[in-house]
Amino acid sequence: MKRRKFVVKSIKGFPIILLSPTILTNSCVDGGDKKSDTDKTVIVIGAGISGLAASKKLKDEGFKVIVIEAQDKVGGRLITNRSLGVAFDEGASWIHGINGNPITALAQEAGMNTFETVDENRKSYDAGGLLRTPMSYDEAEEELYAILETLKTNGNINQSFEDVFRSLYPLKYNDRLWKFFLSTYITFDTGDLNNLSSLLYDEGEIFEGEERIATNGYDTIATFLAKDLMILFNERVSSIDYTNSKVKVTHNGNVSEADYVLLTVPLGVLKANTIKFFPILPEFKQTAIQKVGMNCVNKFLLIWDTAFWDDVQYISYTPEIRDKFNYFLNVKKFHPQVNALMTFAYSNYSIFTESNSDQAIINEIMNHLRDIYGPNIPDPVKMLRTKWQSNENSFGSYSYTAVETEMRHFEELAQEIDNKLFFAGEHTEIDYFSTVHGAYLSGIREAEKIIKLM
Repeated sequence: MKRRKFVVKSIKGFPIILLSPTILTNSCVDGGDKKSDTDKTVIVIGAGISGLAASKKLKDEGFKVIVIEAQDKVGGRLITNRSLGVAFDEGASWIHGINGNPITALAQEAGMNTFETVDENRKSYDAGGLLRTPMSYDEAEEELYAILETLKTNGNINQSFEDVFRSLYPLKYNDRLWKFFLSTYITFDTGDLNNLSSLLYDEGEIFEGEERIATNGYDTIATFLAKDLMILFNERVSSIDYTNSKVKVTHNGNVSEADYVLLTVPLGVLKANTIKFFPILPEFKQTAIQKVGMNCVNKFLLIWDTAFWDDVQYISYTPEIRDKFNYFLNVKKFHPQVNALMTFAYSNYSIFTESNSDQAIINEIMNHLRDIYGPNIPDPVKMLRTKWQSNENSFGSYSYTAVETEMRHFEELAQEIDNKLFFAGEHTEIDYFSTVHGAYLSGIREAEKIIKLM
């Protein structure tokens, strides 16, 4: 699954050599080898990849680091469910572009196995089970890329992508194949088209190279980074008081103090206002939290006794309703012993699925598969699913550029306060927001800010 595959931009930012995790986590700000001589304490809130990356770097530099985590395990949105005998990554699954990507080397060091997924290894079916020709699919895909290159010239800050696209291309807007493209190429990578910025939909830098999916669990990276860190599990932070020289963090009714606090909770948690700040956050920070969007993508892993589907990597289906179980990843391609497909729901429909029973979800998915492969294929014997919008530890999946978002909002989300309260997470990384590598780099960035204060 190519992340932001429609973005055609030059890669900027760190040179490739600086993106090596070993160099990033072990480098000193003065370029030397000795640790900082400090008795300073840092509380890191959240044991996702940004919090763990920052904690490891700070600990290596001699800081006393305490990680406070609301869940009973590390990883944050890097959650792997192995209950069915196969690693089902509920959050991130792919390394999006391996060339120069810091996650590439980090995955190797951590022992995360990967498999290259090739977007072109696919079959596409229309409603009624009609197999679409590769040429018709490819021609429409190329036309989509061309449209995305110029659509922003007709947008404005108060108008959504959907409004502009529908006004310019009404026939395409109602075409089933184009609904699929808008859903899986745009909504999946960004957010609700009705709230996606018509100016900034293609913002964000990419790494080139193969797309590789984790096969033994993305949480192996989190486990690797967490080694030897002091982590308090099942501790939910309710307030942060940065009034005085020491910052006070209240968690489960207890109060801990530190010289610095790094907050790495997802944007959805900030939007939900479940953490109180004393004094309240500056207006620019509150505005940024409000204006940047938070997408919701849910995943569904289904297992059968016997495979009945095409021996390709991806199977697409183009129903009338957008964002609904229209893309199937063939898990059997990288786990040959497992007869499984993974499918997705996006944005508003994704949120809607969270109130549906497992059987209702299976029925909807099977309606699509039976339209492709016939009425006699069996129901799956097992299913796993996610509910990211109602998950109190995230309230969504990842950030995107919504209507009224300005790119400076990502920088303002990253802006520290009084050199005491710092912020990390994918939503704070202007070039790589919504990605694992963006979250990782944000943690390194904030650790370096704290180190430079010594």
